[in-house]
Amino acid sequence: MSPLRFNQLLLLIFFFYKRQLRSRIQAERAKEGHALAPLYLCKHTTHFRCFLHIFLTKQRPLTEERKEKTMASEKVETVVAGNYVEMEPEEGDSKSTKSKLSNLFWHGGSVYDAWFSCASNQVAQVLLTLPYSFSQLGMLSGILFQLFYGLMGSWTAYLISVLYVEYRTRKEREKVDFRNHVIQWFEVLDGLLGKHWRNIGLLFNCTFLLFGSVIQLIACASNIYYINDNLDKRTWTYIFGACCATTVFIPSFHNYRIWSFLGLVMTTYTAWYLTIASLIHGQTEGVKHSGPTTMVLYFTGATNILYTFGGHAVTVEIMHAMWKPQKFKLIYLIATLYVLTLTLPSASAVYWAFGDLLLTHANALSLLPRTRFRDAAVILMLIHQFITFGFACTPLYFVWEKLLRVHNTKSMFKRAMARLPVVIPIWFLAIIFPFFGPINSTVGSLLVSFTVYIIPAMAHMVTFSSPSAREVQPSLFKLTEKTDWNRTFSGKFLFVY
Repeated sequence: MSPLRFNQLLLLIFFFYKRQLRSRIQAERAKEGHALAPLYLCKHTTHFRCFLHIFLTKQRPLTEERKEKTMASEKVETVVAGNYVEMEPEEGDSKSTKSKLSNLFWHGGSVYDAWFSCASNQVAQVLLTLPYSFSQLGMLSGILFQLFYGLMGSWTAYLISVLYVEYRTRKEREKVDFRNHVIQWFEVLDGLLGKHWRNIGLLFNCTFLLFGSVIQLIACASNIYYINDNLDKRTWTYIFGACCATTVFIPSFHNYRIWSFLGLVMTTYTAWYLTIASLIHGQTEGVKHSGPTTMVLYFTGATNILYTFGGHAVTVEIMHAMWKPQKFKLIYLIATLYVLTLTLPSASAVYWAFGDLLLTHANALSLLPRTRFRDAAVILMLIHQFITFGFACTPLYFVWEKLLRVHNTKSMFKRAMARLPVVIPIWFLAIIFPFFGPINSTVGSLLVSFTVYIIPAMAHMVTFSSPSAREVQPSLFKLTEKTDWNRTFSGKFLFVY
C-alpha cells in the first residue's frame, strides 16, 4: 500500500471515529436532559472526551465569561411563548381531580375556544343596529365599510398577537412567572415601549370597555321592553344590572368555553331570523332607500360599523387564555369572515324591506311583527348581552384586582368581592343614559379608532422599527426578508385613516 493510500485510510478512519464519538456524546447529553447545554455540563463526560471533542472540532476551551454567554444564547432558542405551566392541559390525573363535565363546559383554552370567543364578542347588540347604519350609509357603502373594517380589524388583531408573543418571549427569558397572572394589553405596551404607551393604552382600553359594558346593559333593557312593557326601561336596567354583576364570579376568559359557544349560536339564530323575517315580510308600501342624505349621517353610520369589528380590547386576554397563543394568528380573521356571513345578509335584508323607516328605529326588532320567533330572538340576545357584558367587564376586573393587589390570590371569593365596585359605575351610567344608538357611534368614533387601529399599528411600527427587530418577528405568510410588510401596511393604513 502506498503512503498516499495509507494516509487516506487513516483520515477515513479518523473522521468516521470522530462522527461516531460526536453522536455518542450528543446521545449521552440528550439522555441526561442537557440536549441544549454545552458539552462541559455533561456529568458523565470524561476529561479525555472533552479534550478530544475540543481537538476534533477545533475549538478552544471556553472561559467562564464565554460559558455564560453561550448558555444564555442557547437558552434563548428554547423560549417559545405560550408553553405556560398554568395553561397546559393536564394529563394523567386530570380525570380523577376534575370531572369530565367540568372540563367540557368550564376549562377552555384551545384554538376553537379562542375562535368562539372572538366571533361571539365581535357581533352583539350591533347586529340589531347595523340596519340603522345601512339606512344612513346606503346599501353599497354599508357593505363596503363592513368588508373594509373587517379586513383592517383582522390585520390589527394580528399585529396585537405579534406584540403579545414578543412581550411574552422577552419575559420568559427573564424567568418571569405568569401563573395566576393574566397579561393585558397595557402590560404589553409597558414591556415593549414604556410607561407612556402603557398609560395611553390603559386609558383608551378601560374607557372603551367601560362604555361597552354600559351599552350592553342599556341594550338588555331596550330589548326586553319589546316582549314585556309592564316596566319602564330604567327599571329593567336595575334588574339586569344586578344579573350582570354575577360575572364577578367568572375567573378569566379561560372559563368562557360554554358561554362563548352559546353566545355564537344565539347571534347566529338572531341574524338569520332578521334575514328570513325581512324577506318574508317584504318591502313596506312606498319604501324609500335615500341614504346617504347628509355627511353627518354617513359618517355616523360608518362609526357604528367601525364599532362592530372593534373587539380588540380583549384580544390579549383571549390569547393568554389559550394553551398555545402562538396559534392565534389567523383566528380573528376566520372569526371575522364568519361574522360577515351574519351581518351582511341580515343588515341588507332589513334595509331592503324597511328602507328609510330605519332612520327613526335604531333597533331592527322594533319594525318586525311580534311572533314567537321574534320573542325567541329577543330572549337569546338578552342572554348573549349578559355574556358580552362579561367579556367587556372581565379585563376591567383584572385591572382593578391588580390595583388592589389581589390579582394573584387563589381565593375566587376574595377576587369577586374586590371586583364588585367595578360594576357600580357601569350600572349608574346605564341608568342615566337609557339609549345606546348614539353611544355606539360616539364610542366608535372616539375610542374604537384609537383602541382598534391607531395604537396597535403605531405600537407595532415602533417595536419593530429597527432592522434587527424586524428579522426576528414572526411572519403571517412567507415574505422575503427585505420586505417589511407589517410596517408598510400599518403606515399606509394610518395615513389613509
